[in-house]
Amino acid sequence: MMTFDKSLKKIVKATLVGAAVAALASPVSAETTLRGASMFDGEHTFTKTLVKFGELTSKYYNGDVTFNLSLNGELGVEKDYVTYLNQGIAIDYTILAPSNMARFAPSIPLMDMPFLFRDLDHWNAVLSSNILAPLEKELSDKADIIIVGYAGGGTRNLISNKKISNLQELSGHKMRVMGAPIQAQVFNAIGAAPSAISYNEVYNAIQAGVIDGLENEAASIQNLKFYEVAPFVTKTAHTITVRPIVFSGKSFRKLPADLQTAIMKAGKEAGSYGRELESHEDAIKLKQMADAGQINVSEFANREKLLTMVKPAQDKFAESISATKLLEAIRNK
Repeated sequence: MMTFDKSLKKIVKATLVGAAVAALASPVSAETTLRGASMFDGEHTFTKTLVKFGELTSKYYNGDVTFNLSLNGELGVEKDYVTYLNQGIAIDYTILAPSNMARFAPSIPLMDMPFLFRDLDHWNAVLSSNILAPLEKELSDKADIIIVGYAGGGTRNLISNKKISNLQELSGHKMRVMGAPIQAQVFNAIGAAPSAISYNEVYNAIQAGVIDGLENEAASIQNLKFYEVAPFVTKTAHTITVRPIVFSGKSFRKLPADLQTAIMKAGKEAGSYGRELESHEDAIKLKQMADAGQINVSEFANREKLLTMVKPAQDKFAESISATKLLEAIRNK
């Protein structure tokens, strides 16, 4: 009996050792699933940029990773995405307007400040540098959201249900702006009457006469058919969009180190891809809608005066968030 017990122990021990060696020789590869979200369809530049981000991450990561990207606002609007990312639930990555993250990181809307960039070259120079690093740190520290790249490039103009071509016509214009205070402050400075309305309520608000328009880039006008209720586009070119590709910090920390490295590398390259794509497509989409008779495009008279009118509001906001030096660095880039 004693001999049998000893023999059994030897067999069990040998089996366990053999299994351990086999496991080391042939490790099981666990597949990681990452969840993304876009408010738009597959043709929108944001969606294309997020698809590219997934492709590049898979390219740079040796393990198995799957990307599940929900489209057409299936998981809500951007303010919902911010909450999900902060809590580490529902989605892991997306593209966001900085102003929608203001409730967590008050300084982040500086990226979205109207009339911040002189032109596309200035915008690209800033996004290709590390000037915005202080804002990235604040977002990470206060919102637990990581910026992995910068997309954007759409030129935002006024969209309205009546023609607006000068300061007199702009005076008192009821328009939707994003929720960050700097948005309302800047448009107040040029005589408009801005109000923050949820993005998914804008179409109906214009239709009901609550507001007369909004400000947005061509891709969103076309994708969400804002031209049906606001067919007049005034080329104020007040914003060249900065649209960070963002990742939930809580999700990111759970990933293997080599996948984290792949995500950061892919994010930077996908951002560059997205900037080139959107800045190129913006003018094309405006022309498509104009040629189709969907919009009426006009210039804004004496646009240079707007740049002077908004500067005090910009300076005051930068001072309030201790970002005066950062604003100057952007202006001087």
